[in-house]
Amino acid sequence: MKLNADKIGLLIIVVLAFFWVYPLLWILSLSLRDNAALFVSTDGIFASSYTLENFASIIRSPGVIHWTFNSFVVAVASTIFTLILSSLGGYALAKLNFIGKKVIFIYIFIGMLIPGLSIVVPLYLNFADWGLHNSFTSLIVTKIAGPMGIFLMYQFFKAIPKEIEEAAVLDGAGDFKIFLNVMLPMAKPALATLGIFTFLGAWNEYLWTLISSTNSDMYTLTVGIANMQTFFSQSEGIGFVAASAVVSSLPVIAIYVIFQKHILDGVSMSGDK
Repeated sequence: MKLNADKIGLLIIVVLAFFWVYPLLWILSLSLRDNAALFVSTDGIFASSYTLENFASIIRSPGVIHWTFNSFVVAVASTIFTLILSSLGGYALAKLNFIGKKVIFIYIFIGMLIPGLSIVVPLYLNFADWGLHNSFTSLIVTKIAGPMGIFLMYQFFKAIPKEIEEAAVLDGAGDFKIFLNVMLPMAKPALATLGIFTFLGAWNEYLWTLISSTNSDMYTLTVGIANMQTFFSQSEGIGFVAASAVVSSLPVIAIYVIFQKHILDGVSMSGDK
């Protein structure tokens, strides 16, 4: 009976996985099909012939290459700054004693409850006053050191036994040395998890880039592709737009494949705690 239940559970998972994977296969199929055939029909994931011309068109398109570069700059910079500031903030809240610590913690906790959309208008007005729209500063600063990242690192550092710190203190290490040489190496799973989600969020972010970047030279790949769906789908073809979507997803897939072990370790460690 248990074996039958396992088989039924596996079958349900396979069916659900198929419905999740099918749209991805469909987009991949569109990207590899001739545009003349796509104007007739875009149904199905199989075709009589395939071509790489859509991907060749992307390589010849300066806009897509430039937008991809912008996305890399924003995502990588946002991830680096977020890891630095979140780890420092989380360590300070978890292990150090200072005036106003509880107030800051409450402030960070409240920040996690506020929807991001509710602060778009004041953010836009502030960056307009500072003259920072259409710049990397605007696209990066709004993504770093979010309250969720600080809270994640706080939880991780809080769970580390005090005996480890006390042993480091006996060896003559100060707070920063303990953080740099003891805490950070132990926090690799949490840092990897935070880094992955920060990179994905920055890479896929759409609304703020659309609002802050009125100059197409500052578009990221997500905004650029969205514009292509409106302006280029008729001139370049549906296959070109689909190929652009595939290209934009490749870095995300590569990042997950490379760091999936660290993500799983971070999730499992969170579950153990």
